[in-house]
Amino acid sequence: MASKTFSTPKNLQVLFEDNHLIAINKRPGDIVQGDKTGDLPLSEVVKQYIKEKYNKPGNVYLGVAHRLDRPTSGIVVFAKTSKALPRLNKLFAEKAAKKTYWAVVKNPPEKQQDTLTHWMKRNTKQNKSYANLKEVSDSKKAVLDYRIIKKLDNFFLLEVDLKTGRHHQIRSQLTAIGCPIKGDLKYGFDRSNKDGSIHLHARRLSFIHPVKKEMLDLVASPPDDIVWNACC
Repeated sequence: MASKTFSTPKNLQVLFEDNHLIAINKRPGDIVQGDKTGDLPLSEVVKQYIKEKYNKPGNVYLGVAHRLDRPTSGIVVFAKTSKALPRLNKLFAEKAAKKTYWAVVKNPPEKQQDTLTHWMKRNTKQNKSYANLKEVSDSKKAVLDYRIIKKLDNFFLLEVDLKTGRHHQIRSQLTAIGCPIKGDLKYGFDRSNKDGSIHLHARRLSFIHPVKKEMLDLVASPPDDIVWNACC
C-alpha cells in the first residue's frame, strides 16, 4: 500500500524547519496567536501542519516566542520543543537576534540613512504607540537604523534594522519623521490597502540556533503585489 503523501497547507510558506524550530513567512492579515477576534491564528495552522506531516497523535507542542502585527508580513519563528522555547525567548529578550525589515513609504526621509531614537509611550485603549523625542513618563527607549535602498515610481523602499523591540516601533518612528508606511491608516498614511495590509515586511532574521548553536540566516520574500514586486 502506497504511503500517504503530505502537502503543505495552502498559503503556509515554511522557510525553515528542524526538530526544534519552524520558521514561517507570515501573510498580512494572519494573527500569530489567538486573540479576542476568535480568528484562526497562525500558531494553530502550524500545529495542524506538524500533526499531519508527522502523523502525530494527540496535541502538538508549539511555543510562540515573538509576534508580528496582524497587517505586517514576514518571518515568524516558533519553537517545536519545550527545550527550545525558553532559549528562544531568552534570545529575543536579550536582543540577540538581528531583525531587518522592509518598509514602503511615500515621503522620503530627509537623510539617505540615519539612526532614529525616540521614547515610545503606548496607549492601550487606542492600541497605538507615540514616539517622543524626549523621555516622558512610562515611556521606553526605541532605536532603529534605516536606509533608503530603492526609489520606486511613487514610493521609497527603506531597509530598517531594529535595535529595540517596542510596540508598533517602526510604524510609529517612521511616522514621527513624516514617513508613514503605505496603507497604515493608524499611523497617518492617507488611505488603506484594499486587503487591510500595510507595506511593512519582516525581511530577514539572523540568530544562533538555540539548541544546535549554529547560525541561522532566514530571508522571506514579500507578498505578491504590484508595489512589493517592484521592490524586488
